[in-house]
Amino acid sequence: MPRDLKVINLGIEPYKTIWDYQYRLFDLRLKNQISDVLILLEHNHVFTLGKTAKLEHLLLNPRQLKDEGIELFEIDRGGDITYHGPGQIVGYPIIKLDELYKDLHKYLRNLEEVIIQTLGEFNVEGYRIPGLTGVWVNDEKIAAIGIKVSRWITMHGFAFNVNTVLDYFQKIIPCGIKDKGVTSLQKILNRKISIDDVKQILIQKFMQVFNYEIFEEYISIEKYIGDTLEKITEGV
Repeated sequence: MPRDLKVINLGIEPYKTIWDYQYRLFDLRLKNQISDVLILLEHNHVFTLGKTAKLEHLLLNPRQLKDEGIELFEIDRGGDITYHGPGQIVGYPIIKLDELYKDLHKYLRNLEEVIIQTLGEFNVEGYRIPGLTGVWVNDEKIAAIGIKVSRWITMHGFAFNVNTVLDYFQKIIPCGIKDKGVTSLQKILNRKISIDDVKQILIQKFMQVFNYEIFEEYISIEKYIGDTLEKITEGV
């Protein structure tokens, strides 16, 4: 049987809405009622605090967050604090990892590889720094990675700065790393990049790295879930 990936390609979505959907998809994948899923989207301005985050790495107080229209969530992924916002592609794989391997470090390295190969399509050299999860260009982070894996089903994922407004990273200590900066593809190439073009490259690289042979693209999580459950019902 060929390995099948469903890609849910969205626009700008609220963080909490998609977090809730991740859990719904997680449950369906755990029950083998859906295929592996990759959600690609952008978020409204939000800071997320992972399980090892230190609150002092957030440099704004609650009033300042409200005034600047930035949401804040403490979430269940690994890692410290990071920022999501328009111009940044966020990828959430909901995949049954043990069908590939039972190795979380390999999974992290493979997510990095997807970004590194995508950067290569723009003639940009991305690389890893030993001991630091993520992808770097010119000693600045261009992609952050934070995951949750439960019963070998993955959640959360990567955040890739394409046309991201980098000023928001000045309001936190990104990933708790004080001595390195943050960059974007737009900053490196000195031009705005098509988000849709980058998404299509990401899909192809994700399929190659994780050995998928076919994929089907949706533009609505509800439609994907509805179509899937309808097929299950028809099969009963």
